[in-house]
Amino acid sequence: MTLLFKNMSKLYQHYNKVVKGQLADELKIKNAMAVPKILKVVINTGLGESLANKKVIETMRAQIASISGQKPIVTRAAADISTFKLRRGDPIGIKVTLRGKRMYDFIEKLVKIVLPRIRDFRGVQDRGFDKQGNFTLGFTEQIVFPEIEYSQIDKIRGLEISFVTTAKAKKESKRLLELMGMPFKKEGARH
Repeated sequence: MTLLFKNMSKLYQHYNKVVKGQLADELKIKNAMAVPKILKVVINTGLGESLANKKVIETMRAQIASISGQKPIVTRAAADISTFKLRRGDPIGIKVTLRGKRMYDFIEKLVKIVLPRIRDFRGVQDRGFDKQGNFTLGFTEQIVFPEIEYSQIDKIRGLEISFVTTAKAKKESKRLLELMGMPFKKEGARH
């Protein structure tokens, strides 16, 4: 068994022992508290179809709970939109926020199990960064997660995973995520 799988839940220790020091050196940061870190991971999915089928919310809620290991909340419409027959307060999605040990366990599962399972995977695109150094990764299918049984789902649905960091720019955030194991696509690589 490789060292990676022996220490599956050791990502936090890896951050403290290796990543933090390496980032401080590379970014020339003298204050250890100023080194970028991941604050939280938010998993969410929009379910516009829930207006016609209320069962969709509970189905997807159970799937997100099994993926994240935490009970998600239902997001609701903030305003009326007559074009979509949407009323304020209608359920329109599911989200869960992971912090601490659950967050690190989820990140580790994502980079070591989920992403390598994707067919023809050649790396994560780095287009999902915002100006504050946060990164969002989208999945078109929830079935890439090993907790989801294909025979048990009613429909393929997508979801987003957002990494909220203390980084101040894309460069810092990308390097943090790389050192944490995120397999970004190499520069100049096709597809």
